[in-house]
Amino acid sequence: MKPTESGGGRGGGPSLKARAIAYLSRREHSRLELQRKLAPHCEDPDEISRVLDELERDNWQSDRRFAESYVQRKAARQGTARIMQALGQHRLPDDDIQDLRARLRDTEAERVREVWTRKFGELPADAREYAKQYRFLAGRGFSTECIRRLLGARDDEV
Repeated sequence: MKPTESGGGRGGGPSLKARAIAYLSRREHSRLELQRKLAPHCEDPDEISRVLDELERDNWQSDRRFAESYVQRKAARQGTARIMQALGQHRLPDDDIQDLRARLRDTEAERVREVWTRKFGELPADAREYAKQYRFLAGRGFSTECIRRLLGARDDEV
């Protein structure tokens, strides 16, 4: 009996394909993410690859859709650098994320302003407050250029 047809490999339970579809029904997943989630349920990596190939062929799984979904979930709170770094950990093909990178860069100034407004709402009064706001926004992955433009460049105080 194949693991995808019956018990799913170790200890019974849903098949690999059923598990993968269950994950995908909750949210989009990258191929690498699904591979990691399915690995404990099957000892044969080739079987996992076959299931993932089938899901991709039948358009159940798409790295491009995953990237779009991830950007949509994170863009309101995070900067381009942080989002792109996270997408890089999923080993997505460059052609899937190039247009997303450009879109994120085009909207970064307005996104940094929205995040800043929700958190702070007023320009820093002194160097200490400037540094605090700068660190917060930089930690969210927003570019130095956008942060300085928003807060007013204070090179001597960063």
